[in-house]
Amino acid sequence: MKRILLTIAALTVSLTPALAAEPIIGTWKRSTGTIIEYKNCGGDDYCGTVLNSEYKGKSIGKMTGKDGSYKGTVNKLDEGKTYSGKASVSGNTLSLAGCVAGGLICKTEKLTRQ
Repeated sequence: MKRILLTIAALTVSLTPALAAEPIIGTWKRSTGTIIEYKNCGGDDYCGTVLNSEYKGKSIGKMTGKDGSYKGTVNKLDEGKTYSGKASVSGNTLSLAGCVAGGLICKTEKLTRQ
């Protein structure tokens, strides 16, 4: 009986679909060669960290959202400023924007999944 229960439990686990990670999670490469990593940092929050270059280990901001659409903050490290931001993921491209004037004026950069 014990063996049957273990077999049923194993089959149930193997048939359960894996939870898909949010599209923003992973490593992304800027056109400058800088690599950014986004990780979950609680709930629907995703924190970005620079993995290489002179800003290695620095935060580039935090996004909140799901299903490929995010809003939050973007740190412009060379200026020492933080902007409101938004991001969207389409396939292997992350569009990351820093915005001013209530989001009316934005500068967007496209990053490629690594």
